[in-house]
Amino acid sequence: MPKARKMLSDWNAPYIQSLMKLIETQSKATLAAWVIDYSKRIILPLWSKHYPDDHRPQNALDAARKWLSGEIKLPIAKTAILECHAAAREADGNSVAQAAARAIGQSASTIHSARHCIGLALYGAIAVAYDQLGTTELWTKIEQCAALECGRMEAALRDVAVGNEPNPAKIDWKC
Repeated sequence: MPKARKMLSDWNAPYIQSLMKLIETQSKATLAAWVIDYSKRIILPLWSKHYPDDHRPQNALDAARKWLSGEIKLPIAKTAILECHAAAREADGNSVAQAAARAIGQSASTIHSARHCIGLALYGAIAVAYDQLGTTELWTKIEQCAALECGRMEAALRDVAVGNEPNPAKIDWKC
């Protein structure tokens, strides 16, 4: 049986390319708000299903939200985000929870660098697919499920997107 993949990795997949094009039209603040809200609503419950008493991913989202509103400084938010990344490493062996924590950590990291928002799709969509189908399903079916989730992510971004955004994030995808 093949080992579960940790993330989507086909940067040329149409559902990733479409999302990336929309991301490039938005400001860092809009992108951060989008991934934080989506992660809290869709991805965090996947983590909590497996680790209900571990609040590090929730804390990372809360800290990112507080940074966006000016309530806390970046070093405090970064500490919470690093704890979320640690939670992901500790969840090794639980593909759903690990991918969910990675998606949340990347989403919260969007406050630091806008390009981290793509982590919602790369990790979050795989977390949803594994939760729905299991890790032993054929990769083609898992990827189809993840592609549908990426479509929902893109629709959520379109719902909050600023038309003719005057200050779109300058993103170097490095891929």
